[in-house]
Order: sequence, then structure tokens, then C-alpha cells
Amino acid sequence: MNNNQETTPRVLKSSKNKIRVEFERTSLKERMKAKYLNSLFYKKLLVAVFRFILLLGISYIILFPFFSKISASFMSPQDFLQSDVKMIPKYPTLNTYKYLITENQYFKAMINSFLLSGICALIQMFVAAFVGYGFAKFKFKGRNLIFIFVMLTMIVPHQILASSFVQKFIYFDIFGLLEKTGLYSALGMSQGIYNTYVPLILLSLTGLAFKNGLFIFLMRSYYRGVPDELEESSFIDGYGVFKTFFKIILPISGPMLITVFILAFSWQWTDIFYVNTFLPNAESFLLTSNQFWATMPDTLELLGQAAGTSLQTFEVAVKNAAGLLVVLPLIIMYIFCQRFLVQGIESSGLAN
Repeated sequence: MNNNQETTPRVLKSSKNKIRVEFERTSLKERMKAKYLNSLFYKKLLVAVFRFILLLGISYIILFPFFSKISASFMSPQDFLQSDVKMIPKYPTLNTYKYLITENQYFKAMINSFLLSGICALIQMFVAAFVGYGFAKFKFKGRNLIFIFVMLTMIVPHQILASSFVQKFIYFDIFGLLEKTGLYSALGMSQGIYNTYVPLILLSLTGLAFKNGLFIFLMRSYYRGVPDELEESSFIDGYGVFKTFFKIILPISGPMLITVFILAFSWQWTDIFYVNTFLPNAESFLLTSNQFWATMPDTLELLGQAAGTSLQTFEVAVKNAAGLLVVLPLIIMYIFCQRFLVQGIESSGLAN
């Protein structure tokens, strides 16, 4: 048996060499015929052509809306009057972006959105890590039931809770202390904490913010893969639960924490429902508020009227440009953070 195992590789190697020599001695015509005129080649060719057509169609469906919006954002009012202009602008211009940035105060809205999204994302990241660690490493009665309730926060439509949230925040008080101490009147808060950033921050702190249940699920999945030996060794060294969490667990959770932060930041940045529900007034000026993306700059409206363009059609193009300006910071952030995002998804176990 051992002799056969030793001689078999030499036989295979000599056979391959013999076949290669015989193949090289044949004419080019015969070699091309043997390589391409066979059923296996035709089968591979058909599979490759089908795969190419399928991927081309999917790419067209996904990329065409983006291309049409980007192209329309560079069109001038005159382009909308030209019947031969479909996708490529005939008189391209940057006026749409120029007046959106200047007249709609793009940079002011971007800074406000960055501050609100950054604060909420940091809070949600920490809360999700803290709660997810508790679900993953501590066994207590009713743990699975409570986790089901956490998952239900992602299923219940937000529109159902909107009116009750609004009423709660308008009459928000802590054991009546704010009204008794006169803080409401001193701060000019006739509607409580409604129409401020406080409701969004409170929802983040209590784990009820947008998609917060998903973040807890991600952190729980990640911490379930952390070896228990790390905690056991830290307990032997005299660390308590909180010191272990902050000194041992959080430092090794970097990629996952960055993933949760990016997701929370992106969803808060593009949120329209909560912003328009809790921050309806102009003082809360954000990129997703109607004051920016749903407002037609006066100069663009005058240019459209002067050119005789249908303002309804031109307004759609302006909104497309405003939408591109809204997502531009997210695209830049993704370019620099995609490596951490991929690492976080892989470490959470969802990529398997």
C-alpha cells in the first residue's frame, strides 16, 4: 500500500507531461478545435453570457435612477424646454447647486445635522453596547422575553407612537419639578421639550430611537462570540462588572462600535419622520427638514419663470439636487469608513 502511494504521484506527473508534449506537437488548428469546439466550452460560454446579461440588467435597474437624478441636477431651465434633451443636459449649469448652498443655507443645515446625528449616534452606540453586553453575558429570569420586546421596537410602526410621543414631550416634566421651579417659563419653553433636540436625545438614551433594537441585536451577537475566559481572568484580577466592561470589553469592540455608530449616524442624518414630527419649526434647521430640501430657492424660481419652464418639473430637478447634497457627506464618510463597516459586520456573525 505504501509503495502504491509513493509511485502514484510520479505516474500522474509523467502522464501530464506526456499529454502536454503531444498537445504541443499538434498543429494550431487542431489545438484550437480541441479547445473550443466541444460541448464543455459552449456550456461555459452560455453560462458566462447569461451571467453578464443578468448582471448588466441588475446594474441598469440600480444605477439608472441615480444617473437620471445626477444628470437632471445639472440641467438648466432651458433644457426642460428642449424636446431632444432626455438624459444628457444640453446647457449644463451649476446654478442649482450654487443657489441651494447659498440661499437655502446648506452649510448651516449640515453643521446642525452633524451635531444632532453625532450626539445621537454616540449615545445609541454606547447604549446598544451596554444593553447588548447584558443580554449576551448575563443570565437572568425573563431575559429572552425582554429581548423579544426589544426586537418588537423595530416592528411597531413609528406613526402609531408619534402622537403619543408628541403629547408626552409637550407636557414633559419630572415629578412636576420643572413646573414648580419655574424652569419652563424661565427658559421660554411653553411647549415643554417639544420642538427641541431633547426628544431625539431622550429616545437615544432610553434605547427607543430609530433602529435602536437592531443595534442592540448586533452588539448582542458580537458579545456572544467574545470568550468568557476574558471576563473570568479580569474577575480574578479584581475587576468588577463595570470595570471589566469599560477596561476589557469596550477596547476589543472597536470595529463593531464603529459599525453601529456609522449606521446610527446615517439613519439619523437621513431621518425625515422624527425630524418633521418633533422639530417642525424653522429654528431646528436640518438637511432633512422642509426648510432645506423642500424649499425652492427664489433665484431658481425666477430663472425658471424667465425661461418659461414648468416650475413643477423644474422643482423636481431642484429636489433631486438637494437630495444629492444631503447624501454627499454620507458618501464621503462611507469611503473612509467602509473597512471598519465590513469588519464590524463580519465580527457580528451576520455575514455567515
